[in-house]
Amino acid sequence: MSSWKSLVLRIGEKCPEYGGITDSKDHIETCFGVVRRELEHSGMDILTFLLQCAEQLPHKIPLYATLVGLLNLENEDFARKVVENTYTNLQDALDSGNCNSIRIWMRFLTAMMCSKVVQPNSLVFAYEALLSSAATTVDEEKGNPAWQACADFYITCVLSCLPWGGAELVEQVPDDIQSVMSGVQGYFSLRRRVSDSGFSVFKDADDTENALDEKDFLEDLWGWIQDLSNRGWKLDSVPRPHLSFEAQLVAGKSHDLAQISCPKPPDPPAVLSAVACGKQKHEAELKYPRRIRRLDIFPTSKMEDIQPIDRFVVEEYLLDVLLYLNGCRKECASYMVGLPVTFRYEYLMAETIFSQLLFLPHPPFKPMYYTLVIIDLCKSLPGAFPAVVAGAVRALFDKIDDLDMECRTRLILWFSHHLSNFQFVWPWEEWAFVLDLPKWAPQRVFVQEVLEREVRLSYWDKVKQSIENAPALEELLPPKGVPNFKYGGEGGRDGTEHALSSELSGMVKGRQTVREIISWMEESVIPAHGFEITLSVIVQTLLDIGSKSFTHLITVLERYGQVIARICPDQDKQVMLIDEVSSYWKNSAQLTAITIDRMMGYRLISNMAIVRWVFSPVNFELFHTSDRLWEILRNAVNKTYNRICDLRKEISTLKKGVVSAEEAATKAKAELEGAESQLTLMDGEPVLGENPVRLKRLKARAEKTKEEEVSARESLEAKEALLARALDENEALFLSLFKNFSTVMTERLDDAFRDGALQQPSQADEMAIDLEDTSAMELDKENAKPEKSHSNGGSAGNGYKVGEKEQWCLSTLGCVKALTRQYASEIWLYMEKLDAEALSGDAHPLFRKAVYSGLRRPLNGS
Repeated sequence: MSSWKSLVLRIGEKCPEYGGITDSKDHIETCFGVVRRELEHSGMDILTFLLQCAEQLPHKIPLYATLVGLLNLENEDFARKVVENTYTNLQDALDSGNCNSIRIWMRFLTAMMCSKVVQPNSLVFAYEALLSSAATTVDEEKGNPAWQACADFYITCVLSCLPWGGAELVEQVPDDIQSVMSGVQGYFSLRRRVSDSGFSVFKDADDTENALDEKDFLEDLWGWIQDLSNRGWKLDSVPRPHLSFEAQLVAGKSHDLAQISCPKPPDPPAVLSAVACGKQKHEAELKYPRRIRRLDIFPTSKMEDIQPIDRFVVEEYLLDVLLYLNGCRKECASYMVGLPVTFRYEYLMAETIFSQLLFLPHPPFKPMYYTLVIIDLCKSLPGAFPAVVAGAVRALFDKIDDLDMECRTRLILWFSHHLSNFQFVWPWEEWAFVLDLPKWAPQRVFVQEVLEREVRLSYWDKVKQSIENAPALEELLPPKGVPNFKYGGEGGRDGTEHALSSELSGMVKGRQTVREIISWMEESVIPAHGFEITLSVIVQTLLDIGSKSFTHLITVLERYGQVIARICPDQDKQVMLIDEVSSYWKNSAQLTAITIDRMMGYRLISNMAIVRWVFSPVNFELFHTSDRLWEILRNAVNKTYNRICDLRKEISTLKKGVVSAEEAATKAKAELEGAESQLTLMDGEPVLGENPVRLKRLKARAEKTKEEEVSARESLEAKEALLARALDENEALFLSLFKNFSTVMTERLDDAFRDGALQQPSQADEMAIDLEDTSAMELDKENAKPEKSHSNGGSAGNGYKVGEKEQWCLSTLGCVKALTRQYASEIWLYMEKLDAEALSGDAHPLFRKAVYSGLRRPLNGS
C-alpha cells in the first residue's frame, strides 16, 4: 500500500481519542501534506479511496471531512468532485433503498458542511427533501401509511446527522435549522407510534397491553436531540477536528449540493384489507429495518455517566464497525476498542453486541460472527471485557424465563461455543441451584441445553471434568452418545429378529445389490414377520452400519436409501421410520437431528411426516423440557424454505440468461437478414451479393442462438414449475404446522390461562401470576454477579412458581411466535388461507395472538 493510502486509512489512529499520544491536528496536517503532493498524479485514485474510507470507516468521518476541507483550500475542483460523487452515491442509495449508505453519506455531507466544503443551505435542502417525503408517505390521502417504516427511517437519518453538525447549522443558518426541527415535530403529529410487539427480546416488554402508551425509539431519539439542542449541541462522543483548522477553513469555497429526490412508496393496495396492508407493512419493515433494540441488561450505574445522545452515537459507531468490517474480525475488534470517545464504554459495547446477537427477527449477520468478535474482544481487553461478558451472561440467565424462545436458543448456542474457546471454564457452582428447580424451569433447561451443546463441541468426559466444582450438575449432562441398537450382541431382542439383522448386515458387507436386498425383504421377511418387525430390522441395522461416522451414514443412505424408500413410501410409514431413528439415537440429540435431516435431504422422509411425528402425543409432551424436538422441526422448515430460496435465485439467474439469449438471437437474426437483403438478380435468378461463406456462417449462428434461447426458456419453465410445486408444498407444510399447534394447544391453554392470566399450580383459584411481571435485578458492582435473584427461582429455597402445564403453554406459545416471525415473508403469502383454516373457529385467542405477534399484525385484523 502506498504511503498516502496508509495515511488516509489510518488517519486519527494515533490521536488521544484513539488511545494514542499524537495530536489529531498534527496527524491531519501530515496526511494533508502527503495527499496534496499526490493530487496531481493520483487525483482519481485519491478521490475513490477517500470516499471508500469515509463509507466503510464512518466513525472517522469528521477526520475525512476535515481533510477534504483542507484540500478544498488548495484544489477547489477536487473538493467539488468529492461533493458531486457523494451526492451521486446518496441518490443511488435512495433509489435502491440502501439504508446504510443513505445514513453514512448524509453524515459525510453534514461533516463536510462543518469543514466549509458544502453550503449549509444545500444541506438543509437535503434534510427538507427527506422530511417532505416522510410526511407525504404517512399522509393517508396522499401517501401510503403502510410504508411508515421508510418515513421513520428518513426522519432517523436527519436526526442522526445533527450530533455531527447541529452546532454549525445553528450558527450559520439558525432559521433554516429551526424550520427543520419544526418539520420533524410536525411529522410526529402525522405518524403512528410503533410498538416493538413481536420483536422484543423480553416478554415483559412484548406483551404489555399499554405498549403503545410508551415512547418508541424515534420519539426517544427526537427527545435526545432536543436535549442536545438545549445544551448548546455539546457532546463527548463526536470529535470536532475541524475546529483546530477553523481559521484556515473559513477561507475555502463552499460547494452547492444538487437537490436530492426520494422515491415514492408503492401505491396502497387496491382493496384495503388487514392482510393486504399487513403484507405491505411487512415489506416496508424488511426494506427499512430498525438498527438496534436495546437490551438494558446492565444496571444504570454501569453507564450513568453516559448521556443518552452519547450512547446513541457510540451505538452508531459500534454498529458501523460491525457492519463494514464483518469480513475482518480482528480489525473489527481493534476498531471497536479504539472509538473516538473520552469515556469508558465496555458495558455499552457488550450490550450492543448482545443486542445484535439476539436481534429479532434475524441478526444482521450470522451468530458465529458475533461469537468471534466477542472472543477477540476478550483477548484484546483481557482485564476488562471477559468480566463484562460474564456479567451479561448472568444478567440474561437471571431473566431467562422472560427471554424470547428464539433468543433463548441463540443464547444457548452462543454461550456453549464461547465456553468451548475458553477451556469450558465457568463457575458452574453459581448455577447448581437449578437442580432444585422442576425439570421444566427455564433456568434448569438452559443449563441442561448448554451442557448438551458443549458435549457436541467436545466430548462427554471433558465436559464432565469442566463441572467438577458442581459435580451434582452431572445429572443434567446428556447420556453418552452411544447407539441404542436393538439387535446388537447378546443384548438383542428376539432371536429371530437378531438373526434377520445379522443376515442383512452380512448382505451389506457382501456388497449385495439394492435389488437383491429389496427382493429378500419383500419375499422372505415381510411375509414371515410382518411390516413392523421388517421396518425395525432394516432401519436399525442400516443405521448401525452407518453409525461409525457421518461419512458412514451418508454412504449407507446413498447406497441403500432405496431400500428404506421402498419400505416407507407414505407418511404413515415415514413417521414409523422417524420413530426408529429416534429410538436408535435416543442417547444423542445431535445424531438424531442429523440423521433425520439427511434422510429428508435424500427424500426418504417428507417435511409433513416430520411435523406429524413432532406432534405425536409421546413427543409434544416434551416441548417445554428440551430443545430436541424443536431442533428437528426447525431443520425441516428451514430446509423447505432454503429450497424455495435456491429456486428463486436460480430463476432470477435464468431470467437474465433468457434476456441475454433473446438479445443474441435478435442480433444474429438481424445480421442474417441484412446479409440476405443484399441478394441481387442476374438473368432473373437471385445471386449472392455477399460472401457465401459468411452467409452460411451467419445462418449457423442464427440457428445456434435461437436454439440457445429455446433451451434457456425451457430451463426457466422447468424451474418455475419446480418453484410452483415447492410453494404448494410449503403452503401445505405451514397449514399442517399451524393446525397441529392449534389442536394440541387449545385444551391446555384453557386449563392454564384464566382471564388472560397464568395460574399458579398451588393457588390457582386464589391468585394469578401476571404475565408481564418482571422482578428487579441488581448486579454487584465489581463482577456483575446477581445480588437478587429473579422470581423464577434464583436459589434452592425459592422454587419455581409456574406449574408444568403452564410452562408447557408458555414455551409452546413462544415457539409458535418464533417460527411465525422467522418465516413471516412466506406465511404472509398464505395468510388468507391460514386465517380461514387454522386461525379461526376453534383456535384459542392466545394461539392466534402468538401468530399475529410474530407477524406484527394487530389482533383485531381479519
